[in-house]
Amino acid sequence: MDLTDRRVLITGASRGIGEALARRFAEAGAQVALLARSPEALRALADELGGTAHPADLADPEAVTGLVERVEAEGGPVDVLVNNAALDGGGYFPEIDPDEIGAVVQVNLAAVLQLCRQALPGMLERGRGRIVNISSMAGVAAFPGMAVYAATKAGLSQFTETLALDLRGLRVGTTLVELGPIPTDLLDRVDAYPPTRDSFDRAYRLGLIADVPRERVAEEVVRAVERDRAHVRLPKRAVAYPLMTQLPREFTRLTLTGVRHRREP
Repeated sequence: MDLTDRRVLITGASRGIGEALARRFAEAGAQVALLARSPEALRALADELGGTAHPADLADPEAVTGLVERVEAEGGPVDVLVNNAALDGGGYFPEIDPDEIGAVVQVNLAAVLQLCRQALPGMLERGRGRIVNISSMAGVAAFPGMAVYAATKAGLSQFTETLALDLRGLRVGTTLVELGPIPTDLLDRVDAYPPTRDSFDRAYRLGLIADVPRERVAEEVVRAVERDRAHVRLPKRAVAYPLMTQLPREFTRLTLTGVRHRREP
């Protein structure tokens, strides 16, 4: 997709990976619509990049209802939806606040499904569009203290891969981004729980994972959108994790060859 003057909606855009994505998409010529909970930082970044700011709390289901429609009313159709916002919800699961569990599931998974459902009809009608879902290798590699976060990311990855089947043959595609550790505030909070920190430390020492700068993530994601690529997996040294979970999906695809994947109109 040529991103020149295409409108890209990015959630969790006020800092971290979301901010890096906003800057890189703007550099590629896109018009950015930025969404996050922090109105001041969000508006400052939108003003800097010539985009629009849409303060919203994705943990509130009512705030999610009709959200894409409101964004489009303030600047035009959304050509690319980047679901980046996430909560960590780390710690010893029997002691996690039940309300925190609900918030993590809502932001990391439920809101993503709802935003995709809101954006897709317009994309399909216009005959162009892309859904980019930022997931995690935590969805396939289990680490202590990450039960809720990992569950939502596993669900997000499976949703994206299955959505791609629904959209096969259409001019709207998906990109699943599966990431290892990225130096952000979220990673700092995850490291605050000693068992998680110690597990990560061992994986670092064994060379199984490595930090990836958020700027490189943004570069790879924008390139994937421009080239209509279905996957971004970083760091490269950890690519075996998601590839192993990809095998059952590919096997299922082969066994379903010739089966209709979408109801005919």
